[in-house]
Amino acid sequence: MSDKKPALNNTTSPEHYNELKWKVIITMLVIAVIPLATMLIINHFQYKSHLKSEVTRPLYAMANKTRHSFELFLEERLSTIRFISTAYTYAELKDKKNIEKIFVALKKELTGFVDLGLINTSGDLVSYAGPYSLLGKNYKEQRSFQETQIKGHFISNVFMGYRKNPHVAIAVQHLNNDDNSWILRATIDTDHFYNLINSIGLDFQSDAFLVNSDGIMQTDSKYYGSILEKCKLDLSPERQKGQASREFDVLNVMDENVIIASADFSSADYKLVLVKPYSVVLKSWYALKTELILVFTISLGIIVFTVFKMAGILIDKIRKADEKREHVMAELQHTQKLSSIGRLAAGVAHEINNPLAIINEKAGLLSDLTEITDNLDNKLKFNELTQSIIKSVERCKKITHRLLGFSKRIDIKIEPINVNVIIHEVLEFLEKEAMYRHIDIRLELFEPMKSILSDFGQLQQVFLNLLTNAFAAVEDGGIITITSLNRKKGVIVKVADNGCGIPETILSNIFDPFFSTKKEKGTGLGLSITYGIINKLSGQISVESTEGVGTVFTIKLPEKPNEKTESEDE
Repeated sequence: MSDKKPALNNTTSPEHYNELKWKVIITMLVIAVIPLATMLIINHFQYKSHLKSEVTRPLYAMANKTRHSFELFLEERLSTIRFISTAYTYAELKDKKNIEKIFVALKKELTGFVDLGLINTSGDLVSYAGPYSLLGKNYKEQRSFQETQIKGHFISNVFMGYRKNPHVAIAVQHLNNDDNSWILRATIDTDHFYNLINSIGLDFQSDAFLVNSDGIMQTDSKYYGSILEKCKLDLSPERQKGQASREFDVLNVMDENVIIASADFSSADYKLVLVKPYSVVLKSWYALKTELILVFTISLGIIVFTVFKMAGILIDKIRKADEKREHVMAELQHTQKLSSIGRLAAGVAHEINNPLAIINEKAGLLSDLTEITDNLDNKLKFNELTQSIIKSVERCKKITHRLLGFSKRIDIKIEPINVNVIIHEVLEFLEKEAMYRHIDIRLELFEPMKSILSDFGQLQQVFLNLLTNAFAAVEDGGIITITSLNRKKGVIVKVADNGCGIPETILSNIFDPFFSTKKEKGTGLGLSITYGIINKLSGQISVESTEGVGTVFTIKLPEKPNEKTESEDE
């Protein structure tokens, strides 16, 4: 059987554990992170979509509501002008005093009117009430006149005109029974437009304004142009067609995403536009997004730390278990080797006995021949040499008998024994080593020692193991003390040494199988076997040790194997 300790294979190499560790880490991270990331992504898009809808729908509803207010404002004034045109005749309206009287009453009832004028079929302003000198002006070429002739009424875009001030014209056509027609025309200032826009209550980053179909601003804007300028936003019909099915649109304006909600007027060529920065609309979303990312990052950090820590602990335990398994396998092989050596030693001892017997017989015969020969020279010397041979053979026989006794005793054989006799016999095995190392073996054996029923061979092995450990613990010139005492129901034996001692941290493990303090020099089985034998013999074994001072093993044996030992010494 090979003496070599089994080498680490691929499954116990450092590379294997490192690879296994990363597999465990990756698997655990995938299992833990994928659901967390999936939940984050789903919450991200669902909440963003929901929040966007919840924020932008009210914006679009606000645009429609404000557009409705504008249309009510314009329709109310258009209806008023239409009523005046039917309530008064052309002649009455042409009268300067009458039209001024009507205008004064009109301004008291409704705000926003700037002036009121009567236009004949030729487009001439024949009657006028207002702050400007416009009497006699001709409107035939103006759009308001032409549109009114076709549709019967007209609400113009904001324009400057003769007044050089932004205003809106409202015109109503009146037809006489004789097919003669005339137009009653009024202008409204745009101040009320701003009042309606301000009533929306937008924040300072948002904007609202009116624009016509050509993209010309009908009111001033905070960010996208002044009145009668081209709007900076792309509100062309081509782009609007792309969002016909949507209630809002998102554009990038001046390097900033904005949300636009628009509402077209039905009674005039106006479009109300509400603009909110994307960051303002989704401010709460960005806050939640930051919190989600923060929670995800912290959770991921905790997961990664925990996974790495747990994987390290797990792999370390696996590595230690593998190393322990390899160590146990090596110790088992070593134990099998020792067992084989023991069987071989027993066989050798048995084989030696035969030639020893022949030598003993020949030496005895030689001694007898010497005795009956009278004239033999150096007869005395021959007798001495013969006796020396016989003594040496006897000594060899004792040694081989002891070896055979150790190897053959497996089952317990109960017989009356004296522990002092066993101690003396075991010391004969060790006397040469004690002499060579100058170890002082002090015997404090009680006499007469009572006889107990126990197993002679098993106790031989117990005391041999304890003394072998004591020899290993002491330095050359050390002291080993063996004490025996009688007890009320048994005996007690103590084996003490002044060796290195056993650390307190490992004292409770010394009876464990394969636990050794001798590193590579021991198998860790001696004390474990000793503990097992003492238990089988119904005894007790205990140890006291102080590191650097020494160790004392105490064995208590009952008078009979089936009796319990006493807890206190006699």
